[in-house]
Amino acid sequence: MEDPKDLKLGFTLKELTFSGSNERDIVPGNSSTLELRDNKLVCVEYPALVSRVDKMLETLGGEKTVSDTFTQPNLRLELRYRPQDPFCHSLCGNRFSSSNLLLRVRRRVRKRDSKVAEINMEILGVIGTTYKFQGMADYQCLAVHCQDGKHTSLYDKIILRKTEKQEFFKQPMPYFLPPAIFSRLDSPVDYFYRADVPQKQQADVPSKTSFIGLNRPRRPHNAIFVTYTDPVVPTEALEAAKIHWKKIGSREHDKQAEEKLLKMFESRPIWSRNAVKANLNIHPDKLKMLLPVLAYYMVTGPWRTLWVKFGYDPRKTVEAKIYQMLDYRMRCSTKKAYKISDLVVKPKRSTLNYTLPIAINKTGPPPASVSELRTQEASSTSRDPVPISYQLKDSSYIFREGMLPLHRQMFYQLCDLDVPSIQEVIKQNSGTEQVCDERDGWCTVGTTDKLRDIISAMVKKVIRAQKPPLQKSSTRPRRTGSSSKVDGEDDEGDDYEDEEEEDDEYQPSEGSENEMETEILDYM
Repeated sequence: MEDPKDLKLGFTLKELTFSGSNERDIVPGNSSTLELRDNKLVCVEYPALVSRVDKMLETLGGEKTVSDTFTQPNLRLELRYRPQDPFCHSLCGNRFSSSNLLLRVRRRVRKRDSKVAEINMEILGVIGTTYKFQGMADYQCLAVHCQDGKHTSLYDKIILRKTEKQEFFKQPMPYFLPPAIFSRLDSPVDYFYRADVPQKQQADVPSKTSFIGLNRPRRPHNAIFVTYTDPVVPTEALEAAKIHWKKIGSREHDKQAEEKLLKMFESRPIWSRNAVKANLNIHPDKLKMLLPVLAYYMVTGPWRTLWVKFGYDPRKTVEAKIYQMLDYRMRCSTKKAYKISDLVVKPKRSTLNYTLPIAINKTGPPPASVSELRTQEASSTSRDPVPISYQLKDSSYIFREGMLPLHRQMFYQLCDLDVPSIQEVIKQNSGTEQVCDERDGWCTVGTTDKLRDIISAMVKKVIRAQKPPLQKSSTRPRRTGSSSKVDGEDDEGDDYEDEEEEDDEYQPSEGSENEMETEILDYM
């Protein structure tokens, strides 16, 4: 294959004459051989007339924003016609692969004789990516107040540009409430108000439990959810859960997995789902149906997001202290130079799993159904070289000294924190436990905060050993006091980064309930 620098391309250029010139002056069929430069370019089909390039780049967020968008293929290019307006609704450009050439043509005409012209052409590069704004700009929301036919701007009253005193917030303010969300679709769709086929089929069979969300019936997993304030705990599984598992788990390895999981709950009455996955090799979809047969799910309290054996009430058993859950999360300060791609510990979820308005929808394989699982297992033969393993690593639920968490948000049970200093903090009130607290359980009040501090210090030590420290500015004053907030239950703003108080690369925080909600939705 030839080097792109050595390629020569021929172009046929038809000379265009001025208006009023004769057709005989046109010389068709002229061609020129040009050198193809190895320059990769990106084209943005801007949906407006450009008079100033700097103003145009400002509406796209600047060159840095365009470059960052180009490095992430799943993102769409955002355009805001009013970049200084925080209420401006963006117009999104789709990304397309292209193989166009950027050709520069210069035409020089003699002053004395306009019929004699010199044409110079050169190829500046190859356009491999093109952004096209094919959608509608949607509605725009302006911060204005209309009274007596006069429109008054509210931007100076609602946008904080400096630190204001208390009197600023007590002054009268006209009513202004921007929309919570705009349309998630920016392309017109012909709907025609046609009924969906699944909805029509379910309408023929009346059901008392499927009157909401006809296109998504309730999943038959039959899990039992228990909150911390419930007076009693269930002693056995629902009959529907047992019947459903008998239909699905009829194979020999399914029965072996059931027996092994039963022994696991006999030796340890409380397990997290990751801990079960690390000790049991079973398909995740089948595990969703097996767990409700042997245990119930705790929603709130010190054992939230955990599966508890039927009949076992950890609120009345002091020995359940070691099975409590610690929700630990790491954060990266946005003021540091680290990018998401440079993080030592990757986030558990990525933007590819979400259908944001500024992201391109990524179609993935649909989840396997129960019938498909049986078909796949029945079709497998001895010719398969390596059996499929669904078992996780121990690092998915165990923390040891000198190791990094598998994700930036982890759910650990206290017995799985294999660190002597952590176990000393847990056992500091052993033998004197009297009351079970909803937040700290059978441990001393504030134990969860101490454990997060210890784990955070260990993680920072490992990270600093793997990454060189960043140069800090000597002109910026350092803030004193606590540099992190670890209690996320009592502060709703814990999900947001406090750039003023974070002086380290990573800060601990109690994670949100996203993992618990995700697991609950599997059974809804």
